[in-house]
This record gives sequence, C-alpha cells and structure tokens, in this order.
Amino acid sequence: MRKDRHHQMYQQMLKAIVEHQLPPGLRLPEDKLAATFAISRTGVRKVLQRLALEKFVTIEPNKGAHVSEPSVEEARQVIDSRIMLEPLLIGAVIDNWDESAKSRLQQLIDIEHLARHADDLAEQIDLTAQFHIELASISGNQVMADFVQQLAYRSSLVVAVYGSRHSVGCDCGDHQELLELLDERQVESSIQWMKVHLQAIKQSLNFSESHDSDVDFSSIFTPLD
Repeated sequence: MRKDRHHQMYQQMLKAIVEHQLPPGLRLPEDKLAATFAISRTGVRKVLQRLALEKFVTIEPNKGAHVSEPSVEEARQVIDSRIMLEPLLIGAVIDNWDESAKSRLQQLIDIEHLARHADDLAEQIDLTAQFHIELASISGNQVMADFVQQLAYRSSLVVAVYGSRHSVGCDCGDHQELLELLDERQVESSIQWMKVHLQAIKQSLNFSESHDSDVDFSSIFTPLD
C-alpha cells in the first residue's frame, strides 16, 4: 500500500476520534477497518500503531486496539502537569531565542490559522501540540522537552475526548501573542501568558459528556483511493 494511503486512513481516523464519532473505549477490529477502507490488515495495523504512538489508540496484546479512554482524573492531571512544567521553560526559551526559532514557530502558527479558518479541528489539535513541542525544544533542555512532548500528545487525546473548538481556538489565546512576547524578550509576561493559556484549555473541557458505544464504520469512513 502506498504511503499516501496510510496517511489518508490516519487522517480519517484521527478526525473521527477528535470529532467524537469514535467514542473512547471503542474497539477497532482490524478486519472491519480493513473491509471499510478496502486495504490490507497490515496497512490497518500500521495506522493503528501510529495512532497508538500518539496516544489516541491503545493496543493491548491478545485484545487488539481500541480508542484510548483517559479518565477525568487523568485528563485533569495531564493539563495540571503542563501548567506546572511549561512556564518553567520560558526563561530558557528566551535565552536561546533567535530568528531561526522565531521562524519555526511562526510557520506553525501560520498553518494553525489556516486550519482554524478551514474549521479543521483535528488539524488544529495536532498543530497546537506541535507548537508546544517545538517551543520546549527551543529551551535546549532535551529531558524537559521530552516530557512536554509526552504531555502534549496525551493532552491532544484529552482535548479530542473532552474538548471542543473552544479548546484550540482564540478563546484560549492565540499563539501569535506568545511569539510577540518572546520576540520582545518579556520573560514574566510570557510566563503569565502560558499559565493563562493552559488554564483556559483546562476550563474549556467538558467532563460530563456521554458517548455512544456502537459505531458503524462504513457510515463514518470512505474507502481509500
């Protein structure tokens, strides 16, 4: 199977998870997905492994794959961990700030704005995670950057399950605002912006939403080209 078909399937499944068409805990049988997408089970397995790496899917030995299901407490802890950790990196980010760092973040912001205007929630969730991961890498502390990466992926799942467009929209703050503060080397203002930004994401989550447990894959997905 061609690589672009893998990506097409990945995009369809990620979009379905983010838009709550595939509820948390839903089993993802390889045979049914293979039949729905008209591809081999080997191809399905590769896509599920990618989604598992990004924490959207959980694969258990002898049980197969299912949509990951973070508990409410886990979801809160993930965001709280980010609130504690990410502001600590701002000083080091500014110490390492240069035109290259600014350019990398600006590129992500520009693509993020396009996704927002296209109302592509799945793409927005992915891009906001990539922004925070890239920001952490600029700090130069690889150990802390790795922690942020893990938390950002888990946070993406939390937003996919409990969030909405408000969780990645301007209601929680535009990343462009932070970039401008960093470019002006305003350490305290940047730290405060990050805290408010992450707290707003936490407040945007809805922990009372219920999900259906039975899904017809053929009504959600289309066979690949």
